[in-house]
Amino acid sequence: MIALNARAAARPELGGVERWARELAARLPALGDYEVIRPPAALSHRAGHGWEQAVLPAKARGARLLLNPANLAPLVFPRNAVVIHDAAALRHPGWYSPLYGHWQRGILPLVARRARMVITVSDFSRRELAELLGVDAHVVAGGVDQRFHPQADPEPARAALDLTRPYVLTVASRTTRKNLASLDATARRLAREGIDLVAAGGERPQFHEDHSGQTAAGALGHVPDEHLPGLYAGARAFVLPSWHEGFGLTCIEAMACGVPVVAARAGALPETCGDAARYADPFDHDDIADQVQAALEDDALRAAGPRHAARYTWERTVAELDALLSAA
Repeated sequence: MIALNARAAARPELGGVERWARELAARLPALGDYEVIRPPAALSHRAGHGWEQAVLPAKARGARLLLNPANLAPLVFPRNAVVIHDAAALRHPGWYSPLYGHWQRGILPLVARRARMVITVSDFSRRELAELLGVDAHVVAGGVDQRFHPQADPEPARAALDLTRPYVLTVASRTTRKNLASLDATARRLAREGIDLVAAGGERPQFHEDHSGQTAAGALGHVPDEHLPGLYAGARAFVLPSWHEGFGLTCIEAMACGVPVVAARAGALPETCGDAARYADPFDHDDIADQVQAALEDDALRAAGPRHAARYTWERTVAELDALLSAA
């Protein structure tokens, strides 16, 4: 039996690691002998560190391997496989709260070096983990499920979120690394054309919040998962100006919905998005605005997105993971 640490799947928020945890918890048991170990929701965040380090090893003691899909793992368990999505907390500790940054700098190297197997989500992250942690990770990319497609109905999301005008979308937590403050010029230009710039995503307690970007985009807050496909499909374009991404899952979700994507020329985004996105300098606010304006009328990009996104499926992700874990 292989056990799955579903602590991140119990969180109400939905970021990249939470999406990974939820999808693996839903799909891996169908492939074989997997047991999903999930804490109470109250133990999914800071209070859950104790559960993960002390309770989870006892619950997984009969497993031949424990898969941890959200960067951390119990140090005392001797048979861990861990997915480390990126090393941003080591590369840029100032983006995080002091307590979280200290915890990550202390525990992440130990988790990586003691694990039976380290998995990451892009070649960019694999190189970063090799440099900063001295480990050789296997690369398994994330995916997009079939709910994300160009025909997804935008009206329920529009009604629930009071979106009455055309809009350009970003999906990102309101944190420094997402660089939302760089969208100020984009918001001003779009407003002159009667288009809103809106941001889906809430605050994350482990990050420093980017208060400087609060006026750049209309804040939708946390958007329920059932509204996300329609929210993407109804957008005129999608933009992600992050300074650092280990993969960039929201770009692929937008592409799957037939929405032109503008991504920062940074981190793993060029690797993930390939030729199916426009790129902008994340430090140049006017360049971001130029690329978003060009994307609004880029029908070739709108057509290329779904074809590119079709390469990334959760079925492929879990099959590749299952093969790696079985071999281990």
